[in-house]
Amino acid sequence: MPSEYPVPETRVLAVASHVVYGYVGNTMATFVMQSLGCEVAALNTVQFSNHLGYGQAKGTRATAAEITDLYQGLKDSFLDEFNMMLSGYLPGAASVDAVGGIARDLKYKATMKPGSFFWVLDPVMGDNGKLYVAEDVVPAYKNLIRDADLILPNQFEAETLSGVKITDMETLKLAITTLHEKYHIPHIMITSITLPSLGAEPSLSVLGSTITSTAAPRIFGFKIPQIDCFFSGTGDMFAALMCVRLREAVCEVEGLGDTAAWVSGDEVEAVDLPLAKATEKVLASMHEVLTKTKESRDEEVERYQNRVRGKEIDEKRLKLVKSKAAEVRLVRNLKSLKDPVIRFKAEIV
Repeated sequence: MPSEYPVPETRVLAVASHVVYGYVGNTMATFVMQSLGCEVAALNTVQFSNHLGYGQAKGTRATAAEITDLYQGLKDSFLDEFNMMLSGYLPGAASVDAVGGIARDLKYKATMKPGSFFWVLDPVMGDNGKLYVAEDVVPAYKNLIRDADLILPNQFEAETLSGVKITDMETLKLAITTLHEKYHIPHIMITSITLPSLGAEPSLSVLGSTITSTAAPRIFGFKIPQIDCFFSGTGDMFAALMCVRLREAVCEVEGLGDTAAWVSGDEVEAVDLPLAKATEKVLASMHEVLTKTKESRDEEVERYQNRVRGKEIDEKRLKLVKSKAAEVRLVRNLKSLKDPVIRFKAEIV
């Protein structure tokens, strides 16, 4: 009898930010992975009232010592048996180093059982050409990513880590190849790629690759329609879905889950890689949930504008209303997380 969950019992350590209201960081990732059957231990790197897209928030950031202490508490009680680790936003270079120490400890424990631990690292540093972390975070991540199994940088972060300015498809492929060769990262997914395309409908691209035995890339890509709305937490949603869907795809290939870093044999073509198959489901879920979120967001903003019509516009209040309206609708869209309709297929690039 088939299981109602896509993966076998899976224990994930999720290290990321936390908000009281809304869905970003661990608030997003924990819900997504639990909904798909994973046991998630959430180690929160910040505790904020809401995400910073509102332009204001209250809360605190965990220090590197506090992050390390929380993990040590898990170890002391023998609660550190994890199949996967997902790391997201870290509030400084010292925190990056601390989380690197946690990941390396878990990888060392799994040394005698190849494939029994897998680390997904989202190197959260910035977007749209700008850093939103301190400059010393960049070298800290460069020291860290060589130990990850899969990294999920956006276009700006991929440029920052590879040293390659991405202006077209050739430089994009060069950035992926550089990351494989320089840091020996087994799997790479670059998200939120926008390249010049005259006259075309607004779209985003996602490119991924799994390394071969000779360190050559196997690159595949997707082009998806861009939804005209700014959402927060989409990177966290992508990462959480990827953890589950990649493990699902790996489990469908006999013996691959017992292979170091889940790297497929060289005979597997790029579009047939588990990473490519996983991305098809990840993008399907995201497109469905975000489309429904956009519809709800537009209705909520319209209701507010109808209420205040004829009154002086309070720009700050309007910004807060729009930020709240654009919070990703997860709870009522579980079907889209669990059983999305595949709309986008991997292509050779």
